[in-house]
Amino acid sequence: MRRPMLSALLLVLAGTVFAAAPSRDERDLLREEAAVCHAVEAGDAAYVRKVLDPRFTLTSSTGVVTDLRQNLAEVAAREPRYSEFRNHDQRARLYGDAAIITGITSIRGTSAGQPIAADYQYTDTWIRRGRAWRLAASHASRLAH
Repeated sequence: MRRPMLSALLLVLAGTVFAAAPSRDERDLLREEAAVCHAVEAGDAAYVRKVLDPRFTLTSSTGVVTDLRQNLAEVAAREPRYSEFRNHDQRARLYGDAAIITGITSIRGTSAGQPIAADYQYTDTWIRRGRAWRLAASHASRLAH
């Protein structure tokens, strides 16, 4: 009697593990998010331009909405200058040719010569254009420590 119950439990657990495995699109998106973080940290506006949708908007933690041009200018100027710009604790949800990724962005660096360090809860909205994913919108809310 114990053997069938154990076998059934193992099947349920195996199904849970396999169901939780990220899809190829999810893996691609999370990899792209990491690459964008690295590009922002490195001041690589050309790479960021490749990934952001032309109608991209960012809603900051203070409620200010900026567009593609403004965000590219900030990355190129490296102000703020990041020593760390990293996403973690992410969750991706796909909806056909759209995806939403939530997680936490941790930043460290300087702004106007002053040290900065903060964590932000973020939501990114991605859209598929042809074979490529483009970041269409982002929102960040500063987390209290």
